[in-house]
Amino acid sequence: MYGKYFVSVIVAAAGMSNRMGSKINKQFIAIGNKPILAHTLERFEKCKYIDEIIVVSKEEEVEYCRKEIIKKYGFKKVTNIVRGGKERQDSVYNGILALNEGTDIVLTHDGARPFVKIESIEAGIRGVIEHGACVIGVPVKDTIKVIDTSNVVHHTPKRDLLWAAQTPQCFWIDLLKKGYEMASEEGIIGTDDSSLVEKIGHPIKMIMGSYDNTPEDLIIADSFIKDKDTIPTRDGIFYKGVIK
Repeated sequence: MYGKYFVSVIVAAAGMSNRMGSKINKQFIAIGNKPILAHTLERFEKCKYIDEIIVVSKEEEVEYCRKEIIKKYGFKKVTNIVRGGKERQDSVYNGILALNEGTDIVLTHDGARPFVKIESIEAGIRGVIEHGACVIGVPVKDTIKVIDTSNVVHHTPKRDLLWAAQTPQCFWIDLLKKGYEMASEEGIIGTDDSSLVEKIGHPIKMIMGSYDNTPEDLIIADSFIKDKDTIPTRDGIFYKGVIK
């Protein structure tokens, strides 16, 4: 409980590791002998301001997630595991419907971002109280090109105005619900949760996060692994010469 506010987090864990080329759910790939999803949930479990966690899983993986992640690692704040939908947006909406009736603030987070800092989670909660809606992110380091339909560069935007959105994305629950209801009525698929809140006219505050808080591309880097006998690969986990 953050002051008088009940804080919930929806962890979206229904995606496959398409970019990593793996046939298993990327959240179940192990880092240091513990699944990515378990690392992710651990961050929110340890944050004293988080009151409940809703995990959204693929329907056929709900029981596996319950037994091999939630029960195995003893997560007490996970109150429900709900099935995902066709799109990530559908999955998060299922999570919204499962929230505690007393939820004031809701955070949405990707299960494949296990390196989120507790400080970022707390900053996101404060950001909601101060601004209503906020996104954890970082300034882009690469030059970005805007192209036309023929792949010809149209212009190069100023890099100092460009940020890469991460998660958690944080909102007053009423704002997020309104954004999702509008999207459902108008058939809009947003690129992230904050884009739906943008469309109802509410400003989004960007809050500085960490370059460590990225999904599978950095999971591949062995610099994140303390146990050097365990090195992640694009096909699984490499244990002393054996792909598992």
